[in-house]
Amino acid sequence: MIRPGRTDRRLWLMLAAAGAASVGWLALTFGLVALTLEPGERDAALDLIGHRLALVGLTWGAGIAAIAYGLKRWFDVWVTPSVRLAEEAQILLRTDVVRQLAPGGNPETQALASLFNQLVEQRESLRREMDDKVHAAARRIEEEKSRLAALMSELTQSVVVCNMEGRILLYNPRARAQFRELLRSGEWAAEAGMLGLGRSIHALFDRKLVEHALENVRQRMRRGAVHPTAQFVTVTPGGQLLRVQLAPVRQAGAG
Repeated sequence: MIRPGRTDRRLWLMLAAAGAASVGWLALTFGLVALTLEPGERDAALDLIGHRLALVGLTWGAGIAAIAYGLKRWFDVWVTPSVRLAEEAQILLRTDVVRQLAPGGNPETQALASLFNQLVEQRESLRREMDDKVHAAARRIEEEKSRLAALMSELTQSVVVCNMEGRILLYNPRARAQFRELLRSGEWAAEAGMLGLGRSIHALFDRKLVEHALENVRQRMRRGAVHPTAQFVTVTPGGQLLRVQLAPVRQAGAG
């Protein structure tokens, strides 16, 4: 990761490579020139150049400085902004951070930053839309539950609403009163006859009877029945007969 104010280490590697290449180029040039000279000329050339090696070193250093400046400018415009943009984009993708990417560098990188900002805004818009839909659905469920509870409270029959796993979701006062009466009469053990939200209906009725009734309802639904129901009769431990009618709670508009 490139922090602001720090130089990409690849720039130093490229400068080192450029320095080594220039030294090698100078050495090769001097070697080739030396091979074309006679021994006397070679000695004269060495005497002539030897006193001016400092000047050669200065020109070499100036050349390296120019290369370093050019590479630094190239990195600042073409490399570093792209790397930082990629790093910031990864942060936005992996977290819930919401912020605008600052465009910088060359025009292509600025265009990419603008596109990333548009994508982030679309993502946040979709997220807000989904949150609104979830909250609206939760409100509708609560409203439907409240209406169902109000309707059930007016019924004279005992009504218990369960999910597909048999967990009790809702029951009306008549059902609560009936099972309390069975508990007081001793026909059900307290741990088995307790009626409560989240408890299993199978603690009250035989699982096989409930599953058989469910299968009958499913078959009638497959045959297109408008109001599919199933009934079964069970016996309390005290010998009292209970007639149970099972019906699905269907979505509005479901066929």
